[in-house]
Amino acid sequence: MLQKAFGRVAYVNARVLDPATGLDAPGGLLVEGERIAAVGPDVRRGAVPSDAKLVDCGGACLAPGLVDMRVSLGEPGEDHKESLRSAGEAAVAGGITSMVCLPNTNPVIDDEATVEFVARRARKIGLAKVYPYGAATHACEGRTIAEMGLLSAAGAVAFTDGVHPIADPQILRRALSYAATFGLLVVNHPEERALTGGVMNSGDLATRLGLSGIPREAEVIMLERDMRLVAMTGGRYHATHVTCAESIEVIRRAKDKGLDVTCDTAPFYFALNELAVSDYRTFAKLNPPLRHEDDRQAVVRALKDGVIDCIASDHLPQDQDTKRLPFNQASFGAIGLETLLPISLELYHNRHLTLLEVLRALTVRPAERLGLKAGRLEVDAPADFFLFEPDRAWKVVAANLRSKSKNTPFDGRPVQGRVLRTVIDGRTVFEHHG
Repeated sequence: MLQKAFGRVAYVNARVLDPATGLDAPGGLLVEGERIAAVGPDVRRGAVPSDAKLVDCGGACLAPGLVDMRVSLGEPGEDHKESLRSAGEAAVAGGITSMVCLPNTNPVIDDEATVEFVARRARKIGLAKVYPYGAATHACEGRTIAEMGLLSAAGAVAFTDGVHPIADPQILRRALSYAATFGLLVVNHPEERALTGGVMNSGDLATRLGLSGIPREAEVIMLERDMRLVAMTGGRYHATHVTCAESIEVIRRAKDKGLDVTCDTAPFYFALNELAVSDYRTFAKLNPPLRHEDDRQAVVRALKDGVIDCIASDHLPQDQDTKRLPFNQASFGAIGLETLLPISLELYHNRHLTLLEVLRALTVRPAERLGLKAGRLEVDAPADFFLFEPDRAWKVVAANLRSKSKNTPFDGRPVQGRVLRTVIDGRTVFEHHG
């Protein structure tokens, strides 16, 4: 049974951070029911309604809940890897109040009933809000485009084939044109499959390890093709998990031309490089693969200058049976819900980005791109926010993470940034003890 929101709750003595407006000041936030009633320096002890429950934040940061725009869920179909409940528990522990889930479930999210099932099930659980992507093509097979208009009406926020690229240029052209008539967004995983088949980044390290490589060109060529199709159709396009310097330049040029193009990356690609697989560590086997150090640095620079718009967890749970195998045979993917914030905060601690810039890429930018009512601290907005201490140190221990699967490449990594409390629709859904 869902906990009901308390009538009025005043969160005082906080450092309020709203990347949408640039607010960074001492103050607080007043919740009435499920909505924000007031926010800013004027919300303080002695200046709130007498019937409000007071929560002293002890100087902690108060920010909009994170909006994770790329999450793979096991439900329906592969609940043993991740369920909506386990993902929700991991998300709220990481300060994530909104997750956007890929359609690569079983069955695929390519009809209205499946869209409605995911949304209804998430509401019943009452943890992080879940917004489904609709499949861009039937069964994510890349052959015929899905009924985007009907799926959008049922609640799909954008359209993608998830972990599969839309390989046929004619199909992507049709998808972009069709989506444009409804003002919908098409999201693509940029990978030219004819150039893949490897298991890690191409280069000297792959040769020394005796592993087959995935070249950067697989990502770059697909992006160059996609930009041509966006220009041809006038469509809205988003590229996922951009990993290398040349890809960033392709997107930069498209933006300079005025194309409606955005992109994201994941913490793996600015916090790790290909050396993480040097000991055949399958938990660092990702798709796209971890790249060269020069590419990692290019991703950091692109986050700083805004060419990369958003940071997403790229959460892809895999069980022990598919990860604890020889490197060539192991599945791609890693979990990332609980590490999204602390790894992203490394950009702040290493002075690459300000705290507001980091939060902007995790909140308002993905929310705006997907048309979600999230990512902002404003009056009458849903009371979705979290409290955190950006400097609180802890160590990632895979066994302690709440996801059902434990396949994180960050196991044992010292990090900073601890979530203290997560609030959704005025309800406290997570509190850190200890």
